[in-house]
Amino acid sequence: MEIKAIKAVCMYDHGFMNQQFAFGGEEGKEMFDEQIIYRSSLQNFLIDMGDEVILVDTGFQNDFAAPAKKLGGPLYMGDKVNDYMKSFTELGYKPEQVTKILITHKHPDHTGALQYFPNAKVYISPEDADAMKLPEGGNIIRAEYKESYKNFPRAEKIADGLWFIEAKGHTKGNSIVILEHDDLYYMFHGDVTYCDAALKANKLSIIFEYVAAARETLDRVRQFIKDNPTVYLSTHCPEGYENLEMKRVMKL
Repeated sequence: MEIKAIKAVCMYDHGFMNQQFAFGGEEGKEMFDEQIIYRSSLQNFLIDMGDEVILVDTGFQNDFAAPAKKLGGPLYMGDKVNDYMKSFTELGYKPEQVTKILITHKHPDHTGALQYFPNAKVYISPEDADAMKLPEGGNIIRAEYKESYKNFPRAEKIADGLWFIEAKGHTKGNSIVILEHDDLYYMFHGDVTYCDAALKANKLSIIFEYVAAARETLDRVRQFIKDNPTVYLSTHCPEGYENLEMKRVMKL
């Protein structure tokens, strides 16, 4: 089994976010310093299970033009390195090999390239599937979360050691993915936090649909990490691919 970041180096890199954006979701951004800056990037992840190729999220559709860098802006995703599909194919895979796509949430930097994978079953929460107006049935699998997993009360087993977990807040149907591999837990969390510094500081970003649920999710994520050796795989900061490359276990 292999886990890979779809980046080469990634789709976007060398960006930034300020502390007001990354930390200000509960206390208000005015409580934080706009001049404290954290690194930003954009990458999604691929799990090669040998008999299956599974994506966690997809990036933007090809030729997407991200907002330009703005002096003093709260978030700059980064300089564009590659389209998502170019990064994907540079890993040595073909779109038809992908059997499943696990969607953490509906935003286009996590779903924009779904159209390029015709053979994949797409797992997504019912709320976010409805928000995206995805069809019923076919290759769209609305998660039912009939099981529990560790300290998460609602989860769905996708394969041995691979779990799709309800984690509402950032969106009304937000989910996370956890993979057990080589005595470690790899957590693909989407946008539970935008940078690892926010996880360590126990802060929510200013982007959410349901703040009480986002707080509950972050509390559960932090407790899981305290209880289990976890590699925290972020979408929006370069620690996401750095943690993966070093198998670096998060410490809280």
